[in-house]
Amino acid sequence: MKLSLAELIDPRLLPLVEPSQTFYENRAAGRGPRDLEELHAARARLPAPAPSKPAAVQEVVEVHGRSVPLRIHMPLREQATGVVLEIHGGGFYMGSAARSDIRNRQLADAQGVAIVSVDYRLAPEQPWPAAPDDCETAALWLVEHVADRFGTTKLGIMGFSAGATLAMGTLLRLRDRGIRAIDTAVLQFGTYDLSAQTPAGRLIGDEYFLEAYAGDAADRSHPDLSPIYADLEGLPPVLMMVGEADILLQDNLAMTACLSAAGVDVDLRVYPDAPHGFTGHPTPMALAALEDIESWFKEHLR
Repeated sequence: MKLSLAELIDPRLLPLVEPSQTFYENRAAGRGPRDLEELHAARARLPAPAPSKPAAVQEVVEVHGRSVPLRIHMPLREQATGVVLEIHGGGFYMGSAARSDIRNRQLADAQGVAIVSVDYRLAPEQPWPAAPDDCETAALWLVEHVADRFGTTKLGIMGFSAGATLAMGTLLRLRDRGIRAIDTAVLQFGTYDLSAQTPAGRLIGDEYFLEAYAGDAADRSHPDLSPIYADLEGLPPVLMMVGEADILLQDNLAMTACLSAAGVDVDLRVYPDAPHGFTGHPTPMALAALEDIESWFKEHLR
């Protein structure tokens, strides 16, 4: 079988490239903070997150002596047919669950699912394993309470950038506990080698977020940090999404290959000429990708 990057791109997306570039022509290329001082400055510049209507229900839940704050969006017009645990992005050191409120509210209403977003602790103040501990706590709470709280047993998980890495780690932690309650995952342009040992990982090897998040971890190839090194068998169907112009493209291609080799039902979607984080941008390409996410959950959570 011959395989090229062009063959991984759905032809229906090609007409969306040019109209999407209008947004990027007027947007400077971004980069992450290079040290703690720049991180503090970047956090200070962030505007307050726009609220959703209705607002998310905020709740602190506890499992096995660990507690974590959640933001819950219930569908307005019907009982939830499923629940999605959403994990926000931000390089493990920025962002919040509240910044996903508007999109989570839209997804809840469009799909008739409940969206539960986890406010995990951020690095470098709370390095690994704080964030994956919090995401695991949220997932364990959902597994225990999904039926009585939400009236369904259908569970999904979704992550954006660093959130996709944490979502994969959460799936692995649950599987290692013998819990296979999550029916599907949507992973948007995660980073899966934080050790900078693979060719894909070396492309971001000098990024500050790796140092901030990994902290004093002795081995950054630990599967809980770098899922590319994990045993991936026994995971649910996964939708992998990445832009063709994303520096993490190779990492996502490699992760997709590893999932497939482990027997996981994986669907890779590559979006032409799209950069990192594109699903959060106001472009036709982003709209097409968000519709793909909605279609995926509609298929797997009903």
